[in-house]
Amino acid sequence: MRRKSDWQVISRLLLLGLVLFSLAVSSAYAGPEAATVEFRLAALEAKVNIASGIDNGDNAWLLVSSALVLMMSAPGLILFYGGLVRQKNVLGTMMHSLVLMALVSVLWVLFGYSMAFGDGNAFCGNPFQHFLLRGVGTAPNPDYGPTVPAESFMLFQMMFAIITPALISGAVAERMKFSAWLLFTVLWVTFVYFPMAHMVWGKGGWFNWALGGTIPVLDFAGGTVVHISSGTSALVCALVLGRRLGYPREQMPPHNVVLSLIGTGLLWVGWFGFNAGSAVNAGKLATSAFAATHFSAAAAALSWAFCEWLQKGKPSVLGAASGMVAGLATITPASGFVSIPSALIIGLAAGATCYFAVSRLKTRFGYDDSLDVFGVHGVGSTLGMLMLGFLASAAINPAVAVTWKSAGQLVSVAGGIGQFINQVKGVVFTMLFAGSATFIILKIVNAVVGLRVTEEDETLGLDLAQHGESAYND
Repeated sequence: MRRKSDWQVISRLLLLGLVLFSLAVSSAYAGPEAATVEFRLAALEAKVNIASGIDNGDNAWLLVSSALVLMMSAPGLILFYGGLVRQKNVLGTMMHSLVLMALVSVLWVLFGYSMAFGDGNAFCGNPFQHFLLRGVGTAPNPDYGPTVPAESFMLFQMMFAIITPALISGAVAERMKFSAWLLFTVLWVTFVYFPMAHMVWGKGGWFNWALGGTIPVLDFAGGTVVHISSGTSALVCALVLGRRLGYPREQMPPHNVVLSLIGTGLLWVGWFGFNAGSAVNAGKLATSAFAATHFSAAAAALSWAFCEWLQKGKPSVLGAASGMVAGLATITPASGFVSIPSALIIGLAAGATCYFAVSRLKTRFGYDDSLDVFGVHGVGSTLGMLMLGFLASAAINPAVAVTWKSAGQLVSVAGGIGQFINQVKGVVFTMLFAGSATFIILKIVNAVVGLRVTEEDETLGLDLAQHGESAYND
């Protein structure tokens, strides 16, 4: 006779077998929806992805990065800039960034993507090639993203086009007409941003080191295209519009530093998508860019705070936040080319340099760049581009040693005096091109709608004068 424990074991095995059998039967007879709609479509999608070269991991990372970059505009930049202005102008300042999420997106669909990434010459793509995004679908574009749908790459790049002119708004805050801002943005992205994106990142672009350019300028995520172009344009805007009423005699402190600090945190997080997403895959290069981005921001925050501590006797919270943004802007062009130690060096240099640009350079020349766009983004990314000329490493990004050809021979564009000269060329061209184009655009806008609000409206505040509402109503 079997022991009682033996029967317990047998009964449990029988019960387990019955459960497994039930699961198998239920799976087999789950209905045509489960068999065809779920399993077969999933299998078909997998086969299509394999055939087209799409990597689901790369695509997922690029879509997440697109969302992160959009988050940099709203709520990141909206809160950062909104907290820095006076209470009567907070909504008007926020609107400058918010409206571009709509306006630039429409322009991107119509002709912006074509001008930036369509076929063309060394300076601009054909604006009609991808009109209404014709030909931009789920198939990869091997030149820009061989493992992701072309549509995903298009969305990622659109987020850059949105935030770049939004950065300029910090220089014109509290005194520019909303109608003038809209017209200025349309003209600026059309004649400055889209061509710059093509020249640096587009196939055959003048400065494209990887896709058949003439001058190999390294710019991983937008040192020239985003920060130097917007920073230089911001300076020109500040000079042409003139100072705010009462500047610099009257104190114009931020109305809510807490909002700016929240915006700073969102910008830092979003910048991981900005820089690491520019690898256009979820591989080792994305990890390297992610790490470089973080450590540069950390070093710059400490550097700025320490300089302020030495000069003023106290390190301000807003100063530390400004240092963080300076470190992020400075590492942007270098993030995919430099090691972590190099990123720390870049960040330390960024904090100190941008601090003195904001505290000394601005005071010395007396221009009213309201929220220090030039001092942080323009000066910072210029520094990053130039330091990259010496610090770019083939160990971090092997492509810099095996991609560029001169007279049919492979030539490394890793750090050295030769590449430093190339970087200088890219920086100087961007400043001259963006600055002169911005000046012309401002003159056109002024002739059409006028640039600046009246003194009465400026005194009242742009929230009420331009938008008929107030941020705080209690």
